[in-house]
Amino acid sequence: MMRLYSRIHQTFKRSTFYLVFLLSIASVTFLSTISPAQLPIAQKVEIQPPLSTRGADLIDANKRSILLRGVNWFGMETETQAPHGLWARDYKEMLAQIKSLGYNVIRLPYSVQALRGTEISGVNFEIGSNRELQGKKPIEVMDAVVQEAGRQGLMILLDSHRLNNQRIPELWYGDGFTEEDWIGTWTMLAERYKNQPNVIGADLKNEPHGRASWGTGDRATDWRLAAERAGEAILKIAPNWLIVVEGVENNVPGQQLKQHWMGGNLEGVRQFPVRLSIKNRVVYSPHEYGAGVFNQPWFSAIDFPRNLTTRWEKAFFYIARQKIAPIWVGEFGGRQVDETSIEGRWQRRFVQFLKENRLGFAYWSWNPNSQDTGGILIDDWTQIDQPKQELLNQLLPAQTMQATR
Repeated sequence: MMRLYSRIHQTFKRSTFYLVFLLSIASVTFLSTISPAQLPIAQKVEIQPPLSTRGADLIDANKRSILLRGVNWFGMETETQAPHGLWARDYKEMLAQIKSLGYNVIRLPYSVQALRGTEISGVNFEIGSNRELQGKKPIEVMDAVVQEAGRQGLMILLDSHRLNNQRIPELWYGDGFTEEDWIGTWTMLAERYKNQPNVIGADLKNEPHGRASWGTGDRATDWRLAAERAGEAILKIAPNWLIVVEGVENNVPGQQLKQHWMGGNLEGVRQFPVRLSIKNRVVYSPHEYGAGVFNQPWFSAIDFPRNLTTRWEKAFFYIARQKIAPIWVGEFGGRQVDETSIEGRWQRRFVQFLKENRLGFAYWSWNPNSQDTGGILIDDWTQIDQPKQELLNQLLPAQTMQATR
């Protein structure tokens, strides 16, 4: 979906920031306390990249089944050409807080335009933070975030979110950019980060929709074929990367459900799976939202929310159940987590679904300035939305990755 990003450029005095930050960490530590019996996976064993797939599972270099559970931290696909929130606090502290909450991966959106840019904005250097980023190009800011994430034991999944800095295109080309531009950006990133162990893969394109199809054989619109072309180009350079492929919206021959979220329709995988020359690299990634983003007809069905499980099975979960490939939910989120609103009931049901089926995810979003969903942070960019984090704590903490140097 086209997401509106509000920008609340706020400046905090350093002393006030640290006080609030420490208080928030203290409260988060309490909320994240989970007994060993509740942990979704063994916590004492660190993830060892590179990652690959085995049936419905993601596995690490030691062939152990692992889960990726993280957040989306957006901004590099917008006009600032840098992650948002750096007008309020230091990027290293932001990463430390993500780690402290029990997440182990960041889905990092970017635009092709931004990575060709020469300047960043929306970064406050006067608060004594982010000094390392001053004078850097957007791609160099990405370098800094990736490297610091590795030092803190966080993995990075790169996400081609937009071509320009304004909107999410229907297809992998358009808005003044060609398929060659899109793939060329991916191969540049693969070359740049192929030896950076915490960069685990490529989410090829955010939310194909509109004219995008799957299994039609039309080179101009068939997203499955485009994903194969991009995936092969990336794997020639970075053969250990995961290739994360989202769905489409419609235009799938024989699809059972009439309507889907943008990027949420993976019905075509049953008949038309993505084929790559290196095996065990493909991960399928739906996006799932509630009525707060758009009031889809299934939210007003008589059997809501019981109808959701059937929808998820038909749209994407059959892929994991049949052990075709792993399912990793690249986005889900919403403002409401209560037990009475439609959005709250949907979000609670989906968290339970993820828990029961041991699925990984990246929550949308870490940022508070996603207008239709809000974030894990509240508007001061420091404190946590406690009810939301309490809900997500059912899925946390996730396995950690050994910190890099």
